[in-house]
Amino acid sequence: MNCKPRQQRVIKAFEDFLSTPLETVLQRHLNTQTSAALTLFHDVAANVPAYKAFLAEREINPATIQTLEEFQKLPAIAKQNYILRYPLADLCHNGQLEACDTIAASSGSSGKPTFWPRFFTDELQIATRFEQIFHDSFHSDTRRTLAVICFTLGTWVGGMFTTNCCRYLASKGYLISVITPGNNKEEILRVVQELGSAFEQVVLLGYPPFLKDVIDTGIARGVEWQQYQIKLVMAGEVFSEEWRSLVGERVGSQNPCYDFASLYGTADAGVLGNETPLSICIRRFLAINPDAARALFGESRLPTLVQYDPCNRFFEVQDGGLLFSGDNGIPLVRYDILDTGGIISYDAMLQFLAEWGFNPLENLRSDSQELPRGIHQLPFVYVFGRSNFTVSYFGANIYPENVTVGLEQPGIQEWVTGKFVLQVKEDADKNRFLSVVVELGAGVEGSEDRKQAIASSILSQLLRLNGEFANYVPVEYQTPLVTLAPMGDFEYFPIGVKHRYTRQ
Repeated sequence: MNCKPRQQRVIKAFEDFLSTPLETVLQRHLNTQTSAALTLFHDVAANVPAYKAFLAEREINPATIQTLEEFQKLPAIAKQNYILRYPLADLCHNGQLEACDTIAASSGSSGKPTFWPRFFTDELQIATRFEQIFHDSFHSDTRRTLAVICFTLGTWVGGMFTTNCCRYLASKGYLISVITPGNNKEEILRVVQELGSAFEQVVLLGYPPFLKDVIDTGIARGVEWQQYQIKLVMAGEVFSEEWRSLVGERVGSQNPCYDFASLYGTADAGVLGNETPLSICIRRFLAINPDAARALFGESRLPTLVQYDPCNRFFEVQDGGLLFSGDNGIPLVRYDILDTGGIISYDAMLQFLAEWGFNPLENLRSDSQELPRGIHQLPFVYVFGRSNFTVSYFGANIYPENVTVGLEQPGIQEWVTGKFVLQVKEDADKNRFLSVVVELGAGVEGSEDRKQAIASSILSQLLRLNGEFANYVPVEYQTPLVTLAPMGDFEYFPIGVKHRYTRQ
């Protein structure tokens, strides 16, 4: 086997990554985004056996696809009609699985793993998403930073991918040291307390509910989080701005727009977009102005809002769902990830906010009147997640995000973990009612007073945030029936199982 081409590809990609400033990478989209999508299509159509077969079955000649309009008429691919239909090697460039150096697994909703191969160069382009966070938000080019990987390690994509990307940033000159306790809570607390004071800041990277659990456990044990200048990088779940404020308060955060960043990522294609100080500033404005949020997003729940690089991941919206194209170990063209959401250009976003009397750039501007880091003219993508996680009640769609905010209010948040199960049930007379089973915090006792207080808090947030609920549901059916369950309850909150917030 001739290893030279592979070596040369690695050397060139790594040299480009190390020597190209972040700002240069993020400005490329201003004149290349459309051609990047078309170039990817023609490369995949010529060199990926599965996609060749996919097009041939539909009698599509790749040579006829020369414009963006023609590209956007191509059939979308998805797990069912593409990924699961062809051998794994046929999904890779030139049908060569061995051209990839890593294989990750995702369990998906079915529980059956799907395998996602990738190569070193695929990770480098994703490392730029992490660079945006560590440079623009955390200033890790000048601040000694301990990055604590709290994602699950092993075959699952999050932990290993994140670890590698952080190490590539260290190679580029960032003052980052990485440690990998994974989702071992005891080990995370140990390494933070033993190593944290040797650094100027500690970044915890993991899933939002798990990081909150780590922080709360630390507080109960006397950990003084504020002394470590904690920052958080998260992925995998939509969370409310109340949640961000609450967790920020518990770790001593002074500036939520710069102390947090959430990633929109998938096992299928790595990180698709990331929160920026600008996107967080905008989302926090929308959280306290639900009418503006409804006007912008068309729904009563607040989606994840991130910015993305269209040269790296090219997004489209089709029938309310998101499609994206991007190169990976398995390159994907117009891939339907089954997420609902939309895209908004940078200019359109600022214009919309101006009409609501809000200028996020002024809001982020420092006392020196200079614009801070993290302002890039990148487009926005908003993501509600999978559309099947709602419950319908009197014709109103009720989202877990609406209930979450009710549990994060002062006076309530001290009693609960934040986990719940939302269901619509029927009583003996077949009258429907809204059931919310809520998990109590460690050592917290349930009582009728607490049950009523939680029900009242959830109701007030449903009325505030969800116009359908307020208008469709008769007043006598609006108050949810709250049941309090102990932490780790086997039926509703089994330990070690991915939690589902709704049941049909």
